[in-house]
Amino acid sequence: MDRSREQAAPDGTAAVSSLARLFESVVEGERDVSPRPLSVSQLRAVVALDRHDGVNLRELAEQLGSTPPLVSRLCDRLEAVGFLERLPSARSRRELTLRLSDRGRAYLQDLRARRRDRVELLLTKMSPAGRTALAAGLAEYQALAEAAGDPPDLHR
Repeated sequence: MDRSREQAAPDGTAAVSSLARLFESVVEGERDVSPRPLSVSQLRAVVALDRHDGVNLRELAEQLGSTPPLVSRLCDRLEAVGFLERLPSARSRRELTLRLSDRGRAYLQDLRARRRDRVELLLTKMSPAGRTALAAGLAEYQALAEAAGDPPDLHR
């Protein structure tokens, strides 16, 4: 297949699609860095709880784009592996507050360190020009996300 013609598409759709596939392959490689015992859904919940400490079940379900019954079962599994604590809410006796346990925070910290190490290794293999281009692209992404009111969390 001639990839040079993909880059020449006037609207850039082929180039964007090609770049998306490349980026996806890099992200897929990150799965090897994620130690078990969490599924992708559970990991999303752990990250959401880290960002929004002390939410209730309904709020977590909204953040995950899911339903409270599904998120409740997800929380059951996180609690079973010792990553989640359900505490009485200060707002209501009928609510529970969801928080990451120390074990859950340690897991996430270790995962982030592993991913950071992998990205740093990949960056050392890139040329200086490639790193400069990547930095420019990520800065543009950050600016676009902030303009859209959805700033990326770059401090993790």
